[in-house]
Amino acid sequence: MKNTGLGRGFDSLIPTNFDKDLLIDKDDRIQHVALERIHPNKQQPRRHFDKEALTELSSSIKRYGVLQPLIVVPDGDDNYIIVAGERRWRAAKQAKLVKVPCIVRQREELEQLEISLIENVQRVDLTPIEQAISIERLHQEFNMPYQEIAQRLGKAPTTINNIVRLLGLPKAAREALDKNNISEGHARAILALKEYPQEQEKLLEHIIKEKWSVRQAEQYVTAIKQGKRGSYAQKRTTIENADTKDIATILNTKVTLRHTARGGKVELHFSNEQELSKLINQLKKLKR
Repeated sequence: MKNTGLGRGFDSLIPTNFDKDLLIDKDDRIQHVALERIHPNKQQPRRHFDKEALTELSSSIKRYGVLQPLIVVPDGDDNYIIVAGERRWRAAKQAKLVKVPCIVRQREELEQLEISLIENVQRVDLTPIEQAISIERLHQEFNMPYQEIAQRLGKAPTTINNIVRLLGLPKAAREALDKNNISEGHARAILALKEYPQEQEKLLEHIIKEKWSVRQAEQYVTAIKQGKRGSYAQKRTTIENADTKDIATILNTKVTLRHTARGGKVELHFSNEQELSKLINQLKKLKR
């Protein structure tokens, strides 16, 4: 099966620069614990579990098993309390499993990891993707609502939601954002085309190769959603070619138009000092 999205396990959610001293290798920590020894957290804010979705998950578990371990903490007498994964636990019970894979953490370690993750998000040198990964770990491993994460970080809930959404970017776009080849504004424009994967690729290419601004990327998104797929870039290029051709005719020289993140520039070409001098005189005449 091909793994997609965030269903690949917590390894995919660990930042490369995360303090690994706080963790023990996941494979060494997985234990298969009897379902009867595992109990939900009474403080778990989630109370409603969609029955149809649970039935679907239960059918998947019958066929493939529990692919992502539960996170639990000891509760004395060989019992455990669920920190993350109650939905999987309920589906496993429905599938009549006897045991499920669990990652057992100590409460003190869990608190330390939580603090470290919060500090990690607050670091100024993290990329947006690394921030998103840490926030999602807080949400997944600690059942922490995004609203609570926002409060702890002193950020608006919309800011947290926008950061986490970056994990939904196509792989190439995530890498471009991680390398600072595109901005968060560009990334959000690409996300807006999630229903058009091919257009996401094209938009990313335009942004990187043609140095499109965020505004230009947003205009492209609008054109695609209005059914003008492929026409925006073509129309824009046609207009620009006509404009540069007019300038080249007036000045009798080659003209190149280049876009940058904050606008662009027009380049006038010359082969020698004589041509430069002639070009300057032509520009002076235009000024008069």
